[in-house]
Amino acid sequence: MNYRDLGNTGLKVSEIGMGCEGFGENNCENAQLLFDTAEESGINYFDLYTSDPAIRASVGKALKGRRDKFIIQAHICSIWKNGQYKRTRDIEEVKAGFQELLALLQTDHIEVGMIHYVDSMKDWENIANGPVLQYVRDLKKAGVIRHIGMSSHNPRVALEAVRSGAIEVLMFSVNPCYDLQPASEDVEELWQEKNYEAPLVNMDPERQELYEVCQRMGVGITVMKAFGGGDLLDGALSPAGKALTVNQCLHYALTRPGVSTVLAGAHSVEQLKTSLAYEDAPDEEKDYALAFAAFPKISWKGHCMYCSHCAPCPKKIDVADVTKFLNLAKAQKEVPETVREHYEVLAHHAGECIQCGSCETRCPFGVPIMENMKAAKEIFGK
Repeated sequence: MNYRDLGNTGLKVSEIGMGCEGFGENNCENAQLLFDTAEESGINYFDLYTSDPAIRASVGKALKGRRDKFIIQAHICSIWKNGQYKRTRDIEEVKAGFQELLALLQTDHIEVGMIHYVDSMKDWENIANGPVLQYVRDLKKAGVIRHIGMSSHNPRVALEAVRSGAIEVLMFSVNPCYDLQPASEDVEELWQEKNYEAPLVNMDPERQELYEVCQRMGVGITVMKAFGGGDLLDGALSPAGKALTVNQCLHYALTRPGVSTVLAGAHSVEQLKTSLAYEDAPDEEKDYALAFAAFPKISWKGHCMYCSHCAPCPKKIDVADVTKFLNLAKAQKEVPETVREHYEVLAHHAGECIQCGSCETRCPFGVPIMENMKAAKEIFGK
């Protein structure tokens, strides 16, 4: 296993880390198996965004007797309320949720405390100027968390947070398709056709700037969604029109400036070992340049570009986000917890669709939006 500096934190982290999506499977028995494999292979870093008490407890059990062998990145502001996930900025809920996290993990500290899921500038400003950031700073001063992090999918918001000097670690979505998307809080500029007029290697400049600023300022990037929820590994689902391999996706992420570790999602020991094979793979198996050059001419007929030309919806449904989460669920052939949680926090859901069809008259790509809304309601339950 190769190890990298996590920015300027002083921590050395395995370049292959673990996402937490698979911890809760098989009645949470999977956590023990995955941590056993992680220890054997040299993985020392993992993310725990989930607020599910059963999963948190299973991780605490799996860490027993080897807590010092793992660096924990866990999320603040991700709580469990009324039997389901909630992202909160209510300071009393934040504090109670974090204390529960420590208790269930059976630890008195975590190395990286992530301010959870900050995708809008207004949200970041409220955090930075309100009690949440002060609470996190107090935790660091007390040694309960050793370093302050933040998770985001929006490069503009992430840049603001990094440049503020408030965070030391950034959890960010990195892959060769997401990197083409321009920053937007309301997704209106994502997947514009102009982004695909040039070769796919032409990255959105703000994302490139984000990675370079992190490198320059010593903010370590921990990568989520390196496989695009599985889409990039499937030629039928990949926005690039052709499948990439696990090694190519990992290598792409690990060659971005500022990146310290890729949090590889794994639903089984076998899947984790597939990612671990990257460490011994020859250079030709990691090389993604030829694969990028061989991408076919992409046709988006019937494929949602997440451009939001379908807006405005009379029921205020964010069709682009609903479709994105629907596609992620279809790619996994199940509903990953991370996708379900992000769907839950949308202001309006697919079940509110009145099937008026106005969105389809505006869609430049002929997407069957009404059918997608029905499918999303069936999959997500609302």
